[in-house]
This record gives sequence, C-alpha cells and structure tokens, in this order.
Amino acid sequence: MAISVAGVIEPALQAAEIARSAARSTSDLTTYDLYLRALSHFMIYEKERILQALDWLGQALDRDPRYGPALGLAANFRLHLDGFEWADDVEANRRIAVDLARQALHVTVDEPNILARAGFVLAYFGDDVAACGSLIERALELNPSSAYARLCGGWIRLWSGQPAAAIEHFNTYFRLNPRGPRGPPLTGIGFAHLFEQRHEEAVGAFRASLQLLPSYSWAYCGLAACYAHMGQLDDARATVERLRAITPLVTRIATLFRKPEDRELFLSGLRLAAGATT
Repeated sequence: MAISVAGVIEPALQAAEIARSAARSTSDLTTYDLYLRALSHFMIYEKERILQALDWLGQALDRDPRYGPALGLAANFRLHLDGFEWADDVEANRRIAVDLARQALHVTVDEPNILARAGFVLAYFGDDVAACGSLIERALELNPSSAYARLCGGWIRLWSGQPAAAIEHFNTYFRLNPRGPRGPPLTGIGFAHLFEQRHEEAVGAFRASLQLLPSYSWAYCGLAACYAHMGQLDDARATVERLRAITPLVTRIATLFRKPEDRELFLSGLRLAAGATT
C-alpha cells in the first residue's frame, strides 16, 4: 500500500514542479528549469514536442555537461525519435543516444530514474539485455514505487523473452501511474500475449493501443502478425495496408526480441500477413 501511494504521489509532485518552472521568465531559467520543461514533453509522442524538448536539454547540458537527469532524458527522447521513425539520420541518432546514456551512468551512481532511462536506452539500441535489466532492478531497489522503472522493466523483460514478467511490470506501471501514457505499454502487453500465443488477449491489447496512438507502427506490426497466426488473413491484410500507409513495412523491431523463438514467431506472422496482400 505504501509503495502504491508513493507511486501516485511522485508524478503529482513532479507535475507541480513542472508547472512552477513553466511560470518562470525565459531569461531566468536554470539548468533544472530547462530539464523540467523538457520533462513536460516526455511520453507525449509528437515529433515537434520531442525536438523542442531536445533543444531545452541541449541548453541545459551546455550549462552543465555532467547533469545526469538531462543526459538520461535526452537519451530517452532520442529513443523515441528512433521508435517512431522520426530520426533524420538513424545511425547518428543511435550513436548520440548511446553516448548520452553512457555519460548519464558515468556521472550518476544511485539515481533510480537515470539508471532506468540509461538501461532502457542501452537495451533498445543493442547492449546486453541482461546487464541492462540489472540496471532496472537496481533502480527498483532504490525506489520500488518508480512507475517509470517498472515501465522500462516491462520492455526489457519482454525483449529478453520473459512475457509473463513483462506483463506484471506493465500492470504495476499502470497501477503506480494511472494517469500516465498507456499506448506503448499496451503494445508491450500485446506482444507478451502474442509470444505466449494468447491471441485474443493480444488483439485486444494492440487495438487498445491503437485507439490511443493511431499511427503507432509497432502496434500495427504486432496486430498483423497476431491476426495472421489466428488465420484471420483478411484482417491481417487490412492491418498491413494501414501500416504501409504510415511507413514501409519493416521488421527492424524484431531485433529487439532476443529470444529466437519469439523473434521467429513475430516475423513468421508478419511474413504471412504481408504475403496475404500479394
């Protein structure tokens, strides 16, 4: 109960700090104010908001290049640019994100949010997923009520082939932060159900995610693969067509799934769904 209460209070206090900072004159912004302004755009999945946040974080880091919260948050925004395919130069964006995450770890030993952000970014861009998972576990040891660490833990558990643990982390995130963004973690839950071949539950999670983020390509990919494995090829074909209207059909996200069986289940479903359009 205490953990749940603390988890709800923390975002509320953070929102109050952000509002206080937003009221300050732009000529009197501190490094912390710039960080808070950027934080107000976090997990708002709009390209222009992400770019504005990165500009504020760049200003913060110009003033203090070793400011860990800004380093970790900037790395996360770079991940979002990649995940939504908004990076102008994918490889350069990846290098910058990884460098920011590693710098954040270098300057910070025991700050839970920074550990979670850095571990999440490094796992996403290909580092050892077990080592990155250890960073998340350390963050949760330091702050068991951290909703964001739970969210990151959900993704890393999913990528490492532990779907049941992933669902547990995602559901704990929802409980700790009931007003937080739900679209991407619902997609994570969809993939977890898909990998455990609970197709009806997977479809429900993917569709709920798309109601919140109608252009989220990851959810379309998962939904198409799921429909294909269910034998609903008309639905799979329609989902692929909607995906192609957003972005070319790509399978880059499959590399996130480190368990070969999970990766092949996803890819075989996508191939079947894509083949249904020919």
